[in-house]
Amino acid sequence: MNDLSAGQEDYLRQHRKHRRIVCISRILILLSFLFIWEFTANVGIIDSFIFSSPSKIALCFWDMTADGSIFIHIGVTLYETLISFLLVIIVSILAAVVLWFSPKLSEILDPYLVVLNSLPKSALAPLLIVWLGATQTTIIVAGMSVAIFGGILSLYSSFMTVDPGKIKLIYTLGGTRFHAMTKVVIPSSVPAIISNMKVNIGLCLVGVIIGEFLAARNGLGYLIIYSSQVFKMDWLIMSIFLLCIMAMGLYAVIGAVEKVCKKRF
Repeated sequence: MNDLSAGQEDYLRQHRKHRRIVCISRILILLSFLFIWEFTANVGIIDSFIFSSPSKIALCFWDMTADGSIFIHIGVTLYETLISFLLVIIVSILAAVVLWFSPKLSEILDPYLVVLNSLPKSALAPLLIVWLGATQTTIIVAGMSVAIFGGILSLYSSFMTVDPGKIKLIYTLGGTRFHAMTKVVIPSSVPAIISNMKVNIGLCLVGVIIGEFLAARNGLGYLIIYSSQVFKMDWLIMSIFLLCIMAMGLYAVIGAVEKVCKKRF
């Protein structure tokens, strides 16, 4: 067992202290916000009907937990987000690989990918409903449409920036372009793939919510749009909080995957 020097121990102690301060500060900010919100709603500084309050939201969540309805909405949104996310990752990697193997094809398709990536995806949702109907498939496709074109461009750019010296070495040793892809390009692009996943998980959630606004009968997006129409603000704000928690959880899962990949690559 290696003994740490006094300087190293002091650095580790300062680092742990810094992390505790950051963690405590985050919790205090959240608790202060909730307290101010609850207080101002109770004394009438803000209209509790419009802005709701933490206690009303907690009570609403408890009621929907008791009858199990909230779990149906969370489950539907989570399922649609995960399916669209997995499809985006698979299609993005395959498309980037095809473009890397065919520079001429990538040159032809590049302006179209840029335009499609820049297009506001909310404009596509009504068109998808006409084409596919108001089904869960439409919502999943809407989730994919937000992330897929940017994912393809990002991964292809990462593939093209791999060290050319390593690729040349593969060719020198008698390897093929397939060997260069599997032995150099993909392993070197793992950090970029993970980074792409971090971005896409949030984008897929956004796309799914857009789809649920227009074509759902369940899900947090449906709950948000329905509650806004009937002025049930407790439901609306609760749904937004649940989406925040879901986004944090999904991002944390990708972060855990990133740690595992860093150990292997």
